[in-house]
Amino acid sequence: MTANQRLSGGTGYALERIEIFKGLQSREIERLSQRVNWRNYKAHQQIIGHQEISTDVYFMVSGTVRVILFSSAGKEVAFRDISAGDCFGEFAAIDGAPRSANVIALTDVMIGSVPAETFCTILQEYPAVSMAMLTYLTRLVRSLSERIFEFSTLAVKNRIHSELLRLSRDHVEEDNTARLAPAPTHADIASRISTHREAVTRELNELMKSGLIKRDGRTLIVADISELERMVHEVSGD
Repeated sequence: MTANQRLSGGTGYALERIEIFKGLQSREIERLSQRVNWRNYKAHQQIIGHQEISTDVYFMVSGTVRVILFSSAGKEVAFRDISAGDCFGEFAAIDGAPRSANVIALTDVMIGSVPAETFCTILQEYPAVSMAMLTYLTRLVRSLSERIFEFSTLAVKNRIHSELLRLSRDHVEEDNTARLAPAPTHADIASRISTHREAVTRELNELMKSGLIKRDGRTLIVADISELERMVHEVSGD
């Protein structure tokens, strides 16, 4: 049985995984699920193209996608990764403007989507979803504002520390460590903080020498989250 076949018999269960719908009752989830189109994408497949004229909103059921842009010289700039439970595409659905970035599947993903008209109707019909959407957008603006501040005020090595801390936040363990698996590539980190891979390599080597980070196969271990937080806060003034 394929993933799509499983969903056709129980789409409500899939939609329950989406953060903005978690305040709804099961019967409301099931009703909304009838409006959703489901699709699988393979790793590296483009889901949305920059400046594309489309307005669907997408709900991540499984996997991870990346929001990126490419400069005229071909440099990749990564804005954020979006994982299961989140959504994307809401900007174009709200204002009708062309897509502001590319969205590429990092892994195999399963995604539900609705047209802009359906999305706006859902927001009007379900105040709990509207409030969850506002909370989501506020969190996104805060995160992007934080990154703009870092780009404007921090040296490259400090931006690397901040990005490591940001990547570690969802993986902190009780022993004050974090395990990132698979480890982000040096190129990935560079594209996130507007620098080059060599600068990331140099700084990560220094952090390894100090014992703050370690490698375990394809896993990157942050050995002391509290110390990493101290280093970031010391230069950011938080």
